[in-house]
Amino acid sequence: MAAILACGPESVLSHESAAALWNIRDVRSRSVEISVPAHVDPRPSGIVVHRRTTLRSDDLVTHHGIPVTAPICTLVDLSCRLRRAQLEAAINEADKQGLTDPETLRSALPAYAGRPGVSALRRILDRRTFVLTDSELERRFLRIVRATGLPLPKTQQRVNGFRVDFYWPDLGLVVETDGLRYHRTPAQQARDKVRDQAHLAAGLTPARFTHEQVRYEPERVRSTLAAVSVRLGRS
Repeated sequence: MAAILACGPESVLSHESAAALWNIRDVRSRSVEISVPAHVDPRPSGIVVHRRTTLRSDDLVTHHGIPVTAPICTLVDLSCRLRRAQLEAAINEADKQGLTDPETLRSALPAYAGRPGVSALRRILDRRTFVLTDSELERRFLRIVRATGLPLPKTQQRVNGFRVDFYWPDLGLVVETDGLRYHRTPAQQARDKVRDQAHLAAGLTPARFTHEQVRYEPERVRSTLAAVSVRLGRS
């Protein structure tokens, strides 16, 4: 808020600083990023100022009492500076926070035509390739899935009373990816067995891959998925 006051009444928090306020990305820099109208030229020390002609009234909101770019505008601003995996993570986090969703974001892009990074967002949000995930581990797994040639699975579905990471209804295949911080205690491992047994009893094929396998042995995971799909005889 001090940075806003230093830059004048028409300034708003933006870019990485806005993403941190919306809690869709961690703070990456000690410098606060502020956007101001093009006719304003503040130069306070320690603040990164973006002079802009493209901010619309819909882009300007208040969050926790701080003027800030709206979530969609913030994602557009980030799209020209983040790698694909980072941008996917930000989009997913915005969806989890209830700030926007892929369909709303996709339909909003024409209003930002000509802005840097919009094409990158449009590619990521392609209906044929974008699915929601909860973690970087799951995003890594989806890259492996694409390499197998399998259709993209449904994500975060409820199957047999359990929320599962990945589900191929046509294959009858359920896949869980176990992160570093989960599935390590005996109680959690016992619950995992109950989940897998419920899927087996329902005629599905459950499979489980660890963090280490997805991150460091992607070829093994890919070949296993391919072999399972062949065995199921429906690929």
